Amino acid sequence: MPFFTEEQEMIRELARRIAVEKIVPVREHYDHCGEFPWEIVEEIRNADLFGVFIPEEFGGFGGGITEMAIVTEELSTACGGISLSFAATGLGAMPILLFGSQAQKEKYLPIIASGEALTAFALTEPNAGSDAGGIRTTARRDGDSYILDGTKQWITNGGEAKIYTVIALTDPSKGARGASAFIVEDGTEGFSYGKKEDKMGIRASATRELIFQNCRIPAENLIAREGMGFLVAMGTLDKSRPGVASQAIGIARGALEAAIDYARQREQFGRPVIANQGLQWMLADMATKVETARAFIYDVAAKIDKGEKDISKLSAMAKLYASDVAMSVTTDAVQIFGGYGYMREYPVEKMMRDAKITQIYEGTNQIQRDVIGKSLIKEAAKKR
Repeated sequence: MPFFTEEQEMIRELARRIAVEKIVPVREHYDHCGEFPWEIVEEIRNADLFGVFIPEEFGGFGGGITEMAIVTEELSTACGGISLSFAATGLGAMPILLFGSQAQKEKYLPIIASGEALTAFALTEPNAGSDAGGIRTTARRDGDSYILDGTKQWITNGGEAKIYTVIALTDPSKGARGASAFIVEDGTEGFSYGKKEDKMGIRASATRELIFQNCRIPAENLIAREGMGFLVAMGTLDKSRPGVASQAIGIARGALEAAIDYARQREQFGRPVIANQGLQWMLADMATKVETARAFIYDVAAKIDKGEKDISKLSAMAKLYASDVAMSVTTDAVQIFGGYGYMREYPVEKMMRDAKITQIYEGTNQIQRDVIGKSLIKEAAKKR
């Protein structure tokens, strides 16, 4: 168990109680129907957990990435999809937290902290996934407004969030250097939603297209300055990737706990299957992976909260390692359950489906390796 302060431990226990008492009984329902889990959002809101990563001056708890990771991990042990209502709000709020003006923070952060408004982060497009520099959505200045045109794809919390942080091109001739970041509110004229995606996993999470057609927003909704959009996006992802890592390790923890419980109860050849040394070794490897990944995640989160610079490499490592662990552990959990693990009435097949996306979104693990490799080359060059 990572070292937590007394306050962080209280947050963890609160999130854990919601996971066990509120999410576990309904996770199968939401996985089957694919509806958005507003009843759980209400539980998170009533527990004031949406404010754990928001500064006190804006109505929050005053925590940071560590607190966001704690809540995400605990909720994810029960359901990786339901946890995204919280985790994706953290991602969507990050550009405002990191780069927003005082006026923007005063306007938006209190309603995010209270849970009144969920948020979402909109970078990905049909032709711009791993290649974030390939975005085509534009934002044209028109007097005291900007007019947005384009489509964002696979946006988590899409259609459910009230506040969106959107990356668009203000100067297409400059490519990525011509991108800027904006705040767009739900209900703005010219802003609509495409179809809700029917996904393999995280089915309780809403994933939709965002469509901008002559969408006029106030110029004051520009985050930072024109041309800083790519820096805003990359800075956001550097800080948020431990959040994806904590989601992944929460899913892995949930699968490990389920596998241990099942192995203790299931009997074959007249004894519990957990008495089999080969299975014990599988569980030992699973537990070791989970604990090492957790320790690394919270070490990286602590470094971010302390204000350490150049955390891109470590953030990418945390996301890469934790998501690979999640896929490995959930796969082994299905194997331990045997034929039952393949059935939808048992939770581990869902956990395996949920784990897969953690290797894909917020930068595929191949992209994470690219980030890590380039950082290593730069570090080596500096030592010469």
